[in-house]
Amino acid sequence: MRYCINCCIHLLANDLHRQCFRCRGPNHNNQKCPVCKEENKIPLYTDSKQMKLLAVLEVRTDHGESWNGFFCLRKGKLCSLIFGLIIMTLVMASYILTGAKHGLLLIPSPFHYGAFTSNPSLMDNESLSDMKDHYQPSKMNISYVKDYPSIKLIIDTITSKIEFMTRQRPDLEELKKQEPHMFSVIPNKFLPNSKNPCWYEEYRGNTTTDPYATNSYALYSKRFRTIFDYLRKVFWNHLYHYKDKHYRLRCLPHFYIIGQPKCGTTDLYDRLRLHPDVRFSAIKEPHWWTRKRFGIIRLRDGFHDRYPVEDYLDLFDLAAHQIQSVLQSEAAKERGKMNNIIIGEASASTMWDNNAWIFFYDNSTEGEPPFLIQDFIHAFQPNAKLIIMLRDPVERLYSDYLYFASANKSAEDFHEKVAESLQLFENCMLDYSLRACVYNNTLNNAMPVRLQVGLYVVYLLDWLTVFDKDQILVLRLEDHASNVKYTMHMVFQFLDLGPLSEKQEALITKSPASNTRRPEDRNLGPMLPTTKAILRDFYRPFNTKLAQVLFDDAFLWKRT
Repeated sequence: MRYCINCCIHLLANDLHRQCFRCRGPNHNNQKCPVCKEENKIPLYTDSKQMKLLAVLEVRTDHGESWNGFFCLRKGKLCSLIFGLIIMTLVMASYILTGAKHGLLLIPSPFHYGAFTSNPSLMDNESLSDMKDHYQPSKMNISYVKDYPSIKLIIDTITSKIEFMTRQRPDLEELKKQEPHMFSVIPNKFLPNSKNPCWYEEYRGNTTTDPYATNSYALYSKRFRTIFDYLRKVFWNHLYHYKDKHYRLRCLPHFYIIGQPKCGTTDLYDRLRLHPDVRFSAIKEPHWWTRKRFGIIRLRDGFHDRYPVEDYLDLFDLAAHQIQSVLQSEAAKERGKMNNIIIGEASASTMWDNNAWIFFYDNSTEGEPPFLIQDFIHAFQPNAKLIIMLRDPVERLYSDYLYFASANKSAEDFHEKVAESLQLFENCMLDYSLRACVYNNTLNNAMPVRLQVGLYVVYLLDWLTVFDKDQILVLRLEDHASNVKYTMHMVFQFLDLGPLSEKQEALITKSPASNTRRPEDRNLGPMLPTTKAILRDFYRPFNTKLAQVLFDDAFLWKRT
């Protein structure tokens, strides 16, 4: 086909071509057309296929009619052109804003606000070594400064809804109905000549039986198989023979380091295990009370088969073998020597993680869990000792974000995740109680950052409903970082551990800090000052209540 350049390109064989104000109908004739017969027109040859808008070119020798071809475009093409320009403008605007945020533009960005220099006395509390690193000056996007008033309204709404209500402690018989197998395995009395809670259990297997064949920790993790290979080799050497029966010594922990994550629990664990009278589970963080007994291996993978209590007790067999050696020694038999070895367990989820309750227990308490972890621990070990390590919840949250976030980590991204989490928490508080929101599995999984972990006083009050205050030792990471020797002495005294030689004490107190912040995370710098102000406002009422409960204003974490 041969058409005039002033005519609409013939895309389809229909009447749309008649809309051209220059020509009427598809039977166009260049010789008859009053426009096309002029000599200064150059015809355009096309086929019948549809052409892209950007492929349509107009070649003209008369610049006086430069707009004539434009008016022949179809309305659809005109709209497409305008739409394309709008999209291009939005993309460019997004690039400018994002590039300015991350400092990627080659020219100074008008979106950058003046640099904020943080107080040099404020320290990044990731770990012992991080406590000594001061914040570096950070750039602040003005858009985040503007976020503060709107987010402050959200925080004010949350604060107005806070009520610290006393929790009703469940009855022992109710607990037994929920976990009958657990109560059938663990006795209600332990050996009187052992400081650590232990008992003898009859073993009905034979020499060809693998006692750890079905242990879920060994089956699901290659890291632990070496440990269980060793336990299999020495298992029969530690059986106690009495009246033609075999007995194995079973033990529970004497004390638990129950929280919180990113608060220095790993460092405390590494130092405490150097004490000659302290042993720990074969795995540092079994997470049995909070996750494994419900069948949670990884939170993102959903539920698997539940780990029975026997699998958990297997983790203390190494320590039980050493306790048994003390109990069966000649000195113990002759003079009734007491075993002073104690076992610890250091799952940092024990204090706060009750997310699985909704799937296993009756939800008849308006969103609040009827049973918590501490209810079951207390039922078996009413004399257990609990150690809690805390830090400024604002710094804890940022450390938690840097540790668990997988990609695109930045102070700006952290700010956005905090804002989103606060909105979700506010929505919950409008309809439910504080305790219901803190233990809400759906909410906790939806929040991009774990705000709820820093609400220390909510968890502590629930633990105090079942355990006496003198059974719980609460420490601050800030104090531990500034004086390791002092905090370790507090722990030794709390656990009634014997005195140490100067060499042993030096080994414990002068060893390097554990689980420090990774270099790549250090390079990201501190959080934005506006984010810090927002989080301080959010955590303030909870810190105030915590300081009142502990009679210690240090837990206000006031800036100096």
